[in-house]
Formats: sequence, structure tokens, C-alpha cells
Amino acid sequence: MIFGPTFAEMLHPWTMAAETRSLAQRMRTEDPLHPINLFNITWRAADEQIHHVILPPELTGVACPIAVIYGKEFPSGSHKVGAAYSVLLEKELYGEVDPAKHTLVWPSTGNYGIGGAWVGCRMEFTSLVILPEEMSAERFQQIQNYGAEIIRTPGSESNVKEIYDETWRLRESDPDIRILNQFEVMGNYRFHYHVTGNTIAELAGELAARGIGSGQVAAFVSAMGSAGTIAAGDRLKQIWPEHKIIGLEPIQCPTLFNNGYGAHDIQGIGDKHVTWIHNVLNMDALMCIDDVDCKLALQLFAEDVGCETLVQRYGIAEAEVLALRELFGISGICNIFGAIKTARHFGFGKDDLIVTVATDALDRYHSVMDQLRAQHGPLDEAKAVGRVERLFHGLRDDWVQPGTPQHRQRWHNLKYYTWVEQQGKTVDELDTQRDPAWWLEEQAKVADIDRALLERRSATAD
Repeated sequence: MIFGPTFAEMLHPWTMAAETRSLAQRMRTEDPLHPINLFNITWRAADEQIHHVILPPELTGVACPIAVIYGKEFPSGSHKVGAAYSVLLEKELYGEVDPAKHTLVWPSTGNYGIGGAWVGCRMEFTSLVILPEEMSAERFQQIQNYGAEIIRTPGSESNVKEIYDETWRLRESDPDIRILNQFEVMGNYRFHYHVTGNTIAELAGELAARGIGSGQVAAFVSAMGSAGTIAAGDRLKQIWPEHKIIGLEPIQCPTLFNNGYGAHDIQGIGDKHVTWIHNVLNMDALMCIDDVDCKLALQLFAEDVGCETLVQRYGIAEAEVLALRELFGISGICNIFGAIKTARHFGFGKDDLIVTVATDALDRYHSVMDQLRAQHGPLDEAKAVGRVERLFHGLRDDWVQPGTPQHRQRWHNLKYYTWVEQQGKTVDELDTQRDPAWWLEEQAKVADIDRALLERRSATAD
């Protein structure tokens, strides 16, 4: 069996064996599909700096600094590969999967499936990704490039019920099928709680040393797909009890906001149900973002005239704009909008710090930009200025729902319809999640998993 890093090594890659780190860094470019690249699953670069940008206030229109940590530099081009690896690692360590016997199924609306294809095939498993047929063409191509098979299900981003139906069909058709469900399996939660959460906490201290913020994170903002990433907020709130966890979903599919439903095109979020791994009882506010606005804003970075406008009309350094244009996908823009809205709603200022995430990058959305261009026409300077003024500077403080005790209970109760009625959980299991001790117990398993992996390495070496 092939294993990769511990949670501790993903958080602090300098703690792994020097020869392993060196080889992994070399293979990042020489052979990106080599299994040693598992040791490149980290938020930190070769120089140990955290991959992040501070958004220019000329773009955001707010004084509060907004830091975006970005997943583009992970193997597979998205931090979802970390969740996929953590889920598979736990299953393998405890004998639930065997590469000589089992086929892994990765239910996904995109980046988790891509990450699962990359991880599963590197760890010598036969991998099958379930993906809605209306997702971007780049997603399907990347999964195939990594060596996995694909099953296309009806619909778009929000059609997760159809994905679940297919997983049941596969499970019943073959006893050697193993479903690695990102929406349910706590390995996804643990990766982001420990690795992403602690990385963000360390980033706050590093930024304070540069004169940005006060060393604390006032809010963490994340849209929910599987609701893995937002688990980082649980860790941050343990460090700073006044910290705010802000969840986002599409206006076109406001499931938590008002029990809504519908199709949308912020690929990677808004999956029309409350996931099992989402600690909704810890969320401080819910905000909704328009999917069309996200795509229109992404076009600013996708086209030269948009970038030129940011430089010439808004005074943002050209090098900064050129760096930003490669870092964001549609959900990244959604998260940036959420961060701006959070700064305005809570009145955060220049001494505060908001952190959010760019899950993937523009390279997965050129086909979507082509469709947008066909619908709305090419960008020109007037349109670019209008989008900065309306979408960024003019972002309204609407579609905000506070995390009151009543709202939190309603968000939690919505889990019943997916997990008890459809997916085989019990009411007792659902009720147990109301106890903070349940989440603490799941968090504590990080140390157990690291210990089990180190013991397996030692046994293999002997």
C-alpha cells in the first residue's frame, strides 16, 4: 500500500524527512503524477510560505484586509485533493479499503472528484468519479487525465440527489465497491479543521508581523459544497472565541437560507442539502451570493481589458493584477464577495482580518467564460468599470441571515431529510451531533490517525 503525509506533515511540511520533501518538490514539475507528490499536499510552498494574497482595497472597496488562501498550487490544482487524501488515508489505515480488491467511488460536483481521481490512482486504486453532466468540460478532462473513470449523472451543481442515487445503485451492484462520500465522511472535516484551520491561524500571525491585521482572524468566510472547508472555522473559533464563521450559498439555490432549491452555476458549492459533516450549530451567519454576478466578476480577470482596467482606472499594480488573474474560479469570486459583505455587515476595519479561500483557479472555467461571452458579449472598458463599481464596490448588505439559536436549529434539522430519510442515518445519530462533545471527539481523532500512520511506516521499514 502507498501512504502519504500525516496531518502534522501537511500542516508543517518541514517536519517530514528531508529527502522525502526534496524529492516531492522535484517531482512536482518533473512528474506530477508520481505518488511522491502526495507529500506536496499542503498550503505551504517550497519556501514554507503559505499560498495567499491580500486583496487590494481598490478592488474590494473596504478598509478591512481580506486574505485569500488559494488551492491552485496543490496537486490536482485544488485543495480538495487534501480532503480526498485524508478520507482515503483513514479508510486504508483501518482496513476498510484494499487496492488489490476494491473500486473507489468518489461522489462529487467537481474538485473532490478530480482530487479523488488524482489521489486514488496515485495510491493504486481503481477509481470511479460520479459527476453531474453539466459541469465544466475541463473537469471531465482532468479526471480522465488522472486515470479515473466517470459516470455522468443528470443535472448541474445542485443535483446531488441524483449522485446519491447512483452511489446506491453501484453499492448494490458490486460488493467490492467502496463509496468515499465527501458529504458524509469525517476525514474531509478533519483535513480542514486541522490543516486549513491551523494554517490560517499561523497566517494571521505572519501577516501581523508585516503590519496587516492584529494577529487574529475576525471572520472566516466559506461557501458550502461538501462543507469541508468551513470546518477550518471550528478551529479558529477555538483559538478566538469571538471569531465569526460565515457560510455562503447561491441565491439561486438558498437551501439553508429559506429551505430553497433550484439550479445554479457556482460550481463546487450549493449542493441542495445540508451535509453530515457541517457543524451548522457553530455558524454565525449565512449569506447568499448571485451566481451570474460571480461569473461576470470572473470575466474581469479572464480578459485582458478587465485586467487593464484594474491597472489603469483603479491604480492596482500590474504585477498584482497579473498574479490575481490566475488564482480564482467561480467559487473563489463567490467567497470574495462573501468576505466583502462580511466586512460591511459586521463593520470590520483596517485592524481586523478576514480570511477566505479560492478552491480552484481560472484554468477550470475557460469553457464557462466562452459561454458567458456568447451570452453577454466581450468585455470592454465601460463594462469592466461597471462591474467593479456594481459587483465589488456596490455589493449590497442583503441576503444575510444571522446564526441565532433558532436559525441554527433549523439548519441542523434540515439534515434529517437527506441523512435519515434517504441515506440510512438514525435520529439518534443526528441528535448526537447537537452535543459539542461529538465534534470534539471527531477533531481529536487527528492524533490517532497520525499515530496509526507512523506505526504503519515503522512496520513497513522493519
